[in-house]
This record gives sequence, structure tokens and C-alpha cells, in this order.
Amino acid sequence: MRRNACLFVAISLLSGLGGSAMALVSGIWILDLTGSTGLAALAGLCVYAPTLAGPWLGGLLDRVPRRPLVIGVDLTLAAALLSLLAVRGPGDTWLIYAVSLAYGIGYVLVDAGETALLPAALPPARLADVNGWRSSAQEGMKLVAPLAGAGLYAWRGGHVVAVLAAVVPVLVAALYGALRLTRAEPAFPTAPAAGLRDGLAALLARRAVRVPVALAAVSIAMSGFTTAALYDVVVTSLALPSTFLGVLASAQGGGSLLAGLFVGRLVRRHGEIAVGVTGAVLFATGCLGRCLPWWPGTLAASVVIGVGLPWTLVAAVTAVQTYTPQAMLGRVAGTANTAMFGPITLAIPLGSAAVAVGGRPPLVAAAVACLAAALAASVRPGGQPAAGGPDRWRISSGRERSRSFR
Repeated sequence: MRRNACLFVAISLLSGLGGSAMALVSGIWILDLTGSTGLAALAGLCVYAPTLAGPWLGGLLDRVPRRPLVIGVDLTLAAALLSLLAVRGPGDTWLIYAVSLAYGIGYVLVDAGETALLPAALPPARLADVNGWRSSAQEGMKLVAPLAGAGLYAWRGGHVVAVLAAVVPVLVAALYGALRLTRAEPAFPTAPAAGLRDGLAALLARRAVRVPVALAAVSIAMSGFTTAALYDVVVTSLALPSTFLGVLASAQGGGSLLAGLFVGRLVRRHGEIAVGVTGAVLFATGCLGRCLPWWPGTLAASVVIGVGLPWTLVAAVTAVQTYTPQAMLGRVAGTANTAMFGPITLAIPLGSAAVAVGGRPPLVAAAVACLAAALAASVRPGGQPAAGGPDRWRISSGRERSRSFR
């Protein structure tokens, strides 16, 4: 099991390296070719838009063997990235958009596929730990990869970055092939997968799944809603240079890296709902801390947000993996990804509009929303507190057992 855990962490490291570097370089490349910041921003939209199709894309993972599909997607992404070698001038920017869209579709498939493969490669008791380590690996790469990608682009241009980025999914495909699956993948149906309907029904069926996913969705949406507000606080309220945003991003990334190292222990001890609630409260606390008229307080608040936000995500992903039947895990994981990351596409422009009243009101509103979600999640039906760890599906001696969850 340790071998598989190391492979999954290595996959997260490599994926974070390639994805973070290309996400930044694609926009810079378009900006240099066209001189338009608006056109450059559309590259990011191409990457995130496929998240809205998560239930249907995830359904593919319940139709075919998951590991071969994930490997095939990675190899296809490598070929798509190499096609960027054909970019020569402004008339070729469509190719960067197309590759960004392909990258977004591939990200949804690979992310849902990895979520579905983890329970087949690891015992249930290790899922939270490995999810936390994967989170730390990804956050660590976010600290390094954008700077490395931008530096390489400035030195040698976009073609070299594209070639090196294409190597990453090939290596990831090899690591997926090296996994030792301890449980056979489920028998795949011949009838078409229902996609959104079945995935949403399974997601909502158990409180132990829907509550952590809802907490993550609210927290992630509010992180997008407060993006413009943070810019305003730094530049207007604190009168600091915009480069201070990089310091805050590094502080948040450092908090996330550390948070992932021990979140698994907290999930095992207290359960996914309790960890999700704690993460949402920490995120709300960080939003309020960013309202302080003192830059060290804003810096400390970024660390707190860096801890809280990944906790909500790890709790939600672990809950999906733990409680979802294997045969439906692909579409449920895809639906959960859409529920958690889809709202951010609306939250970002709303936050940009809300900052017209100043930076601090949107931060306070985000804190109130997260605290309200945490409060609602803390009370179980019947008025009983939901502080303890929830019951969960367990796999033992090849059999799946369940305890009642009321």
C-alpha cells in the first residue's frame, strides 16, 4: 500500500507542475501574440469551463475500465500540447485556446478517474491521508511551477514550455500503469450512463457525502468571490504594491502545504463533516482577518485560509470515495467536482462587481456565508450535533459492509 500511496503523491506532484505552469504560460503567450488582456483571460476560461460537464464526463469512467481511460487521456494531452509547436503568430492563437480546452476536459476526466481509482488501490483507512498528501503536493507545486514556467517562457518562449509540459502527462501515464490495484474494477454497464441524474441522486442520497461537498462548494465559491476584494484591500486599503499579492499567495500556499500533511489524521478521528466544518470556519476567519488595516494580519489570514480551504476539499473528496459504490464512483466524482468548482465561474464576476462598494464588504459577506454553511452542517436532523465522525462504507475481506447513518 505504501508503494501505491507514493505513486499517487508523485502523480499529484507531476500534474501540479505541468498544469500550473501551462495555465499561466498560455495566458502570457496569448497576451504577447495579441496584446489583449481580455483574450489572454479567455485561456483560463477554456480550462475551467469543462468542469460544468463533470457529471457527463465522469459518466465515461463508469462505462469503461478507468485506468486505461486515464492513461489514454494523459497520452492524448501530451499530443495536444505538442501541437502548440505550430503556433507562430496571432492567427494561431485559436490553437492555444483549443489546447486549453482539451486540457480542461482532460483535467476533469483525470481528476474524477484518480478519485475513482484511489479506493481500488488503497485501504479505506488510508484514503484521507493520501488525499491530504496529494493536496500538499499540489499546493507545493503551485508555489514553484508558475514561477518556473514564466521564467522558462521568458528565456526560451512558449514552444519549449509546451514540449516540457508534454513530457509530464507521459510520465503520469507511466505511474498510473505502475499502480497495483488491490480490488478489481466493477463490471461496467452496457446501458448508457445517466450522468447528471444518477450522479446527483447518489451525491444527495447520504448526508455524509452531500454535507462535506456543500461545505467545499461554498468555501471554494467564496474564494473566487473574494479575489477582487483582496486586490482592493492590498492596493487601496493597505496602500501596498500589487506585488504584495504574490507574498500573500505564497503564504496561503505554505499554509495549504502544511495542512495537507495532517488532515488525514483529523478525518479519521473526527469524520469528514467535522473537518469540513472546521475548514469552512477557518476560511471565514481568514476572510475577516483580511479586513484588518494591518498587513501582518492580512498575511496571517492568508495562512489561515491556506489551511481551511484544502480541509474542506479533502473532506469532500474523501467522503465521495468512502461512501459511493464503486460502480458509480466516476459519475459521482464528476458531479461532485462540478458542484464544488462550477460555482466559482459565477462567483468571480460577482465578486468583481461587488468590489465597487469596497474590498472589505465582500470579505465580510463571504465570511458570513461560510459561517452559515458551517452552522447548518453542524446540526444533524433531529437537532443532534454532527461533531463526531460519521459511519462509513468499509471494505473488509473482499466484502462491503455498511453501518446505519441516521
